[in-house]
Amino acid sequence: MDHLPVFLRLKRQPVVVVGGGTVAARKVSALLKTGAQVTVIAPAVHPPLAAQATRGELRHIAATFSPEHLDDAVAVIAATDDAAVNVAVSDAAQARRIPVNVVDDVSLSTFIFPAIIDRSPILVAVSSAGHAPVLARRIRAQIEALLPSRLGALARFMGERRRAVQRALGATARRRFWERIVSGPVAGRVLAGDESGAAHAFGRELLTSRVTAAPAAGGSGLGEVYLIGAGPGDPDLLTLRALQLLQQADVILYDRLVSPQVLERARRDAELIFVGKTHGEHGQQARIHELLLRHARAGKRVARLKGGDPFVFGRGGEELEALAAHDIPCTVVPGITAALGAAAAATLPLTHRRLAHSVTFVNGHQGEGEALPEIVARLRAAGAGRDHPAALIAHATLPRQQIVRGTLADILARARTRQLAPPALLIVGNVAAFAAMADACGFTTAAGTPALAVGALA
Repeated sequence: MDHLPVFLRLKRQPVVVVGGGTVAARKVSALLKTGAQVTVIAPAVHPPLAAQATRGELRHIAATFSPEHLDDAVAVIAATDDAAVNVAVSDAAQARRIPVNVVDDVSLSTFIFPAIIDRSPILVAVSSAGHAPVLARRIRAQIEALLPSRLGALARFMGERRRAVQRALGATARRRFWERIVSGPVAGRVLAGDESGAAHAFGRELLTSRVTAAPAAGGSGLGEVYLIGAGPGDPDLLTLRALQLLQQADVILYDRLVSPQVLERARRDAELIFVGKTHGEHGQQARIHELLLRHARAGKRVARLKGGDPFVFGRGGEELEALAAHDIPCTVVPGITAALGAAAAATLPLTHRRLAHSVTFVNGHQGEGEALPEIVARLRAAGAGRDHPAALIAHATLPRQQIVRGTLADILARARTRQLAPPALLIVGNVAAFAAMADACGFTTAAGTPALAVGALA
């Protein structure tokens, strides 16, 4: 990130704005909403600023800028149309280690103003780091349309009752209680303006939670497990349900096929536990079962995050059996299996009316050593010709994705030349030579040959 998003508490703090025009007036308006003590430095000011100064809402110093004007300021904004003055303000502020914003000049600024969605005390800030302010404003408008106008009232309603809930419920029970509040009838009544009805519903909900939850100082009730398919790697290919549960999970067990980009979508304070397996490693699956049971019995919500789909070469069935044997509640969330995602990313249809009427998925894992040479040798021994089309896709759907196309005769050499690294998917069959302009590219294919997708080559 070019900038760290933070929110400054400026109530009763001195802030200096250099400039007296309409741009300065907009910045002053935002600052006054925070309760800042604003001083405007300008020989003359826009009429609304003059009126605010007359009412005592701000202080106006009718003078050209001098570095001494910044003494004691906690933040500075330069909003003039004079480039030399803006440079002088920036230099003086940085020399004093005071945060400074020069309007429309990121190079002179140590902080920037985001586009703001204001549902106080809920605030959403959107920034393009100065690269595309129009895009940031468009995103703000889209978010504005999604957020209820009384969202701030809901936040205040919850804040007023926060201590009472802390006294009544333990940490795990509290989180679940608040999640029920924000997604249930209590929130609905607040947003509709019925705070009296919301207060009665809140009291009933809290009483129910106190009866059913463990005591605040004691243990927790039984948790639950989510078996989640993380898809082929691109976080935008996660399902909506997967995103929702990743934001709820207290603990996330993930394997080596789950990309860092997907983990970024998880709840920030969730405990992340790597449980990836390597070839020849024994006992890891038993450890995974033990971790799932231990954390669920501690009352936690546990996400078992697997690359692709949890039930396609993912041993999700074994984990489901282990949970069922101990009466642990479990939710299964399917994902885009890696074979489908990789083929789509390479624009290769696994079935095609002229090229392939069926598709077979095969696990590509071997013991120690490379899997690809052995797979190619077995295909050749089973009768596949040396000119049979083949394609390898590594790190599918991610920015570092690699695609190697060839035949069974040369796919190994091509992969080594490109230094293709696992995880990778091998597609064998006439669809591996598919292109939208196949005829123009000179491909000739026989109809009806099944496609073979070999997943997770090591």
